[in-house]
Amino acid sequence: MEKNSISDLTEWKTVKNHFEEIKSINIEKLFAKDNKRGKTFSLYEDGIYFDYSKNQLTEESVDLLVKLAKKVSLGEKIEDLFNGGKVNATENRPALHTVSRDVFSDKSVISGTDVEQIVSSTYKKMQKFSNGIVSGERKGGTGKRIRNIVNIGIGGSYLGPLMSYCALKRYGSEGINQYFISNLDRTFSENVYKKLDPEETLFIIISKSFSTKETMMNAGSAVDWLSNRLKITNPIKDHFIAITAKKDNALAFGIQEDNVFEIGEWIGGRFSVSSAVNLSLMISLGREKYDRFLKGFHSVDNHFRYAPFRRNIPVLLGLIGIWNRNFFGRSAAAVIPYGEELKYFTKYLQQLEMESNGKSVDINGKSVLIDTVPVIFGDRGTNAQHSFFQLLHQGTDIIPVDFIGFARSGKGRDEFHDMLISNMIAQSEALAFGVEEEKLRINGRDEKIIPHLVCRGNRPSNTMVMDELSPYFLGKLIAIYEHKVFVQGVIWNIDSFDQWGVESGKRLSEKIFSELNSEKPDVKNHDSSTNALIDHYIKLKNKD
Repeated sequence: MEKNSISDLTEWKTVKNHFEEIKSINIEKLFAKDNKRGKTFSLYEDGIYFDYSKNQLTEESVDLLVKLAKKVSLGEKIEDLFNGGKVNATENRPALHTVSRDVFSDKSVISGTDVEQIVSSTYKKMQKFSNGIVSGERKGGTGKRIRNIVNIGIGGSYLGPLMSYCALKRYGSEGINQYFISNLDRTFSENVYKKLDPEETLFIIISKSFSTKETMMNAGSAVDWLSNRLKITNPIKDHFIAITAKKDNALAFGIQEDNVFEIGEWIGGRFSVSSAVNLSLMISLGREKYDRFLKGFHSVDNHFRYAPFRRNIPVLLGLIGIWNRNFFGRSAAAVIPYGEELKYFTKYLQQLEMESNGKSVDINGKSVLIDTVPVIFGDRGTNAQHSFFQLLHQGTDIIPVDFIGFARSGKGRDEFHDMLISNMIAQSEALAFGVEEEKLRINGRDEKIIPHLVCRGNRPSNTMVMDELSPYFLGKLIAIYEHKVFVQGVIWNIDSFDQWGVESGKRLSEKIFSELNSEKPDVKNHDSSTNALIDHYIKLKNKD
């Protein structure tokens, strides 16, 4: 297999040479050299303050990274993304998630196309349907009002709706409960069913192909559960909704045509949170607040598309990630939102970033010789401070951190929120500047314990502070990370929109499933470890 040559670019080598020159200058010295560094390396854009000053880089570093981005035609590829170019190279199709939140514009680049027709008609259908649920006009098969929405999906069809619903729950209407099922473990779905009145329950089945094994097995289980409890001829008719790109498959499942909401093949699951996949969020928020959610995305889409790279938050976030990953060799990155409502945000980013850019082959089928996406992990603050922050401060690995906070809580003036954000700011300062031996001695600490108290600092972080966690700002936050992923995919020359590794595991699981359920299993089709595992499982499950 041919090798990827990005590291052979003159611009890449120039960044590498510059890195060798400044890598020994720590963050504290950079601040000492420039007492306005905090201002120089920050920007404010429509309610978002982005501070990247606590990274081990200089203005020249940023300039050289921007030159690298221009060399690989990032600007042109951003235009390809928005104009419907086939940026998903291996599947020969565009990635038009940005169109799903461009429903308010009269100047869409896809005006008059099938894409516009699908997005526009589906958006209007979502409005009508959600209004019907909230008003009580849309009822279940026995005439009762719908009070429970159960989302069944997996991957982006689960994490996106779950994350955004939990983040914005306090903005939602009361009287409608939402639940989410993804895992094949039956205890998961059964625990949800225990909370439901079947007459008042609507299932939303989300699957782009409407053939995803986990989703369809859970959907079948939901049909069985409902059929056993409702004395009506066709429980699917008024209690099941499909969101899919394969309408025929949904109809074959038994879902009424009026209850099928179409998404295009050009929206990937992990980029689908602003599409019909999030119908349940529109039901929760209502049209006006849901529109604010979409407008948050759209505002960042325009910022990403038109702002110069030096003043472009997604571009800078992506380039700083390249700097830390490829030049400093950081193999992991943490994302810490300071807000309980964002408890699923890092899980959502794990899929968005690692499924998109977890690749070792470039778009031309050549091996990638440079590292791609780091391991993404995290949790909300301050919980994280009492678990893995010990590693961040004193561990042998240096792990860059993104801190995310909000200037206002949903409670007005609140000393708890002040303490929450003071922790966030303090952690970024402590990671950057550490605790020195000399200061510990001056403070009279026991000499024997001083080595254990020292924190070396020089640990990089970015901090984003937004006005508040509202539908508008959540849309902005998600879009920033979506576009960061695209920036890094362009630099690494990989396809951020396919996921063939996931497909490989799916195919093998189907084969093993058939073997586990064969009357006379011949467990000799795999390696010795896999054969033994299958054999052991079969013996245990058939044990009296």
